[in-house]
Amino acid sequence: MSSLSAVNADLHCHSVVSDGTLTPEQLAQRAHANGVKLWSLTDHDELGGQERAKEAAAALNMNYLAGVEISVTWLGQTIHIVGLGIDPQDSGILDGLRRTREGRSGRAKQMSEQLLKAGIPGAYEGALHYAGNHDLISRTHFARFLVERGVCKDTEQVFKNYLVEDKPGHVPHCWANLDEAIGWIKSAGGVAVIAHPGRYKLNLMQRDQLFEYFKDHGGLGLEVITGSHSPDQYQEYGKIAQQYGFLASRGSDFHDPSESHIDLGTLPLLPEHLTPVWSMFH
Repeated sequence: MSSLSAVNADLHCHSVVSDGTLTPEQLAQRAHANGVKLWSLTDHDELGGQERAKEAAAALNMNYLAGVEISVTWLGQTIHIVGLGIDPQDSGILDGLRRTREGRSGRAKQMSEQLLKAGIPGAYEGALHYAGNHDLISRTHFARFLVERGVCKDTEQVFKNYLVEDKPGHVPHCWANLDEAIGWIKSAGGVAVIAHPGRYKLNLMQRDQLFEYFKDHGGLGLEVITGSHSPDQYQEYGKIAQQYGFLASRGSDFHDPSESHIDLGTLPLLPEHLTPVWSMFH
């Protein structure tokens, strides 16, 4: 196995700055304890935790890449694009992310109104209680409220019965365009990566359209080993990465010790025949 493929890299996780439950410092400690050598904090549409994450990683002698996960609307669906190795002070990406965050509060109030009609009062205030950053109130915060209220036994059950298409509490939001998100990441000196591609409800033609458009507009990477993929999907998206010439990424998508299926740094290593996205960085 090449030394680069053998790196325990976790390049996708979330802190209290977006919809995780641990601080950047706690995530760094957890990653380090699990043997992570290269780490990235990739909060949703927000760079507010980057300096803390970088300092915490340095104190633990872990290599660090500044990161973000940008919400994108593609063919009427929400797609997530991870940016790695970005400059968190870049004005272009900061302005773009600020515009992407706008509208979350209004959307959250509409979600709460729908849940009230379904017989669940107080959802907006309840979700806010879980949002460390009120500008980034999200479905995950509503899901935690619904579990606390006893409506569902866990967040997985929430996302089967609420907050998704044709279920109470679902309010679509128009995010950034795909080419905008790639542009912001590139302008900030980073590499754009499609997060957990196996999660999207795209047919084969739509999936190929996504990969081709992404590549044509300067996207370089694909998450292959991720907490959202099954072992079969590791192989499937490894082949797709080779087919399109994408760099391969690895990340747990860790949010919370009790909610997340995969802990930081515990995924299988990247297959040696794939080129790791971190080969772009020294």
